[in-house]
Amino acid sequence: MNAHGLDPLESDGIDVLQVNVGKLCNQTCRHCHVDAGPDRRESMSRETAEAIIRVLSESTIGILDITGGAPEMNPNFRWLVEQARQLGRHVIDRCNLTILVTKGYETLPGFLAEHQVEVVASLPCYSEENCDSQRGDGVFQKSIQALRQLNELGYGQPNGTLSLALVYNPVGPSLPPSQAQLEADYRRELREQYDLQFSKLYTITNLPISRFLDDLLQTGQYASYMQTLVESFNPQAAAGVMCRSMLSVDWQGRLYDCDFNQMLELPLTSETAKTIFDLDLAVLAKRRIVTGRHCFGCTAGAGSGCQGSFVS
Repeated sequence: MNAHGLDPLESDGIDVLQVNVGKLCNQTCRHCHVDAGPDRRESMSRETAEAIIRVLSESTIGILDITGGAPEMNPNFRWLVEQARQLGRHVIDRCNLTILVTKGYETLPGFLAEHQVEVVASLPCYSEENCDSQRGDGVFQKSIQALRQLNELGYGQPNGTLSLALVYNPVGPSLPPSQAQLEADYRRELREQYDLQFSKLYTITNLPISRFLDDLLQTGQYASYMQTLVESFNPQAAAGVMCRSMLSVDWQGRLYDCDFNQMLELPLTSETAKTIFDLDLAVLAKRRIVTGRHCFGCTAGAGSGCQGSFVS
């Protein structure tokens, strides 16, 4: 980083407020860095949700990025969406797809379409076998069902206004392939096999934390995977990492540089505010970013972030 003029790594503004509303999820995925699942009870309160909307109303932050767990399972999810949209903010729902066809959530697809929420949906492979091996038996077919519903509502249609992005994570300890080439493969397979469409594809590198880290350690692949990430360091990717333009908020309102730091409980630098209730955006927009060994995942190859790879 020092050799490329990137040390210290600093924020260059806050364009995105990414909010993790809790760890409750209807799935238990092998690669999940949140360690989310049906037995988790961490859930954002209305008080914290109100503080988030207050920050949006008092700032020029243009994007509210809602994640989890399955964020839709938080009781304040719809309220957050409605309030942010009333403020004219772009809202992203990081969706696992299967929640859209789960009992009790049948009206969710229509709600997302009505409020023009961008759906960023996990689909780690267009192969049923590979997808289910990472996310659980039966997940692929439920995901196809959910995608069909979204298509019928106008999501992912050419020249449409409802954006549907799919997210690919490698099944094992390797870097993602070319995002452009994989997107072409996804389009072909989903169109030919299921007559489905989507707006774009994001490839995201699995970072060596939480469940994926446990898997690497149990299979003896941690050292080799870290070596792959280190040897693939790309200064262009390092310059464009997502933490430089976003702020992460956990279910209790605590602040972090990114969702991965949040899961590792690496707080912001000591001179900055610690929670959504006492933040100073002017200071945070120029803060020093807290880094660790896991950050090699975002700086490897074509780069990796919540919007996929960003270096050709």
